[in-house]
Amino acid sequence: MRILLVEDEKKLADIVARGLKAEGFSVDIAADGAEALDLATSYAYDAIILDIMLPKLSGTEVLENIRQKNKQIPILMLTAKDAVADKVKHLSAGADDYLTKPFAFSELLVRVRALLRRAPMQRADVVNVVDLEIDRLNRQVKRAGKRIELSVKEYALLEYLMLNAGRVLSRNMIIEHVWDQSFEGLTNIVDVYIRQLRAKIDDEHDIKLIRTVRGAGYVLNNEA
Repeated sequence: MRILLVEDEKKLADIVARGLKAEGFSVDIAADGAEALDLATSYAYDAIILDIMLPKLSGTEVLENIRQKNKQIPILMLTAKDAVADKVKHLSAGADDYLTKPFAFSELLVRVRALLRRAPMQRADVVNVVDLEIDRLNRQVKRAGKRIELSVKEYALLEYLMLNAGRVLSRNMIIEHVWDQSFEGLTNIVDVYIRQLRAKIDDEHDIKLIRTVRGAGYVLNNEA
């Protein structure tokens, strides 16, 4: 699942992003309101964590603009303000939850997962391609009914392939979605993880789902 984190305090943003990535989420970071609004309207996110005090556009303005276009995406507000009136204002404007700084990452994680569970998801929580199944909320993978254990990155890669089944994904697209920008240009890391996924997903089955498209990238077959 992909999350947009909007936070202008770089140290806090890095800590939260690192924690979310360790839990298997893909994370994009915006440091100001204008960038946040641009990303939120350009890409499909499963949830947004939105600070209120931001440069260029406030979190309140970003929230109101997003809600004009997208009523469903879960939005968790972050703020140093704990007044009841402030909470009521933002919840009334369309926020789904509200967390006051400072906060424990464990609480943030619980709140994000709760929002994802109860939100009217734009994509199904359980995705099936042929006989391969992923439960996106519980991060469980099965093929032909048999449970498959994957690492955090293996799961993130498989989820991305399954959500785009039938579409050829380049190595750069996969790196941008699954890994940090520090991996930019290291396309061989994708090949390594594809081999690991094939060993777990395809090797025991006659029908091979993960296919290499020479010179283009990889695709997950969506036909038996």
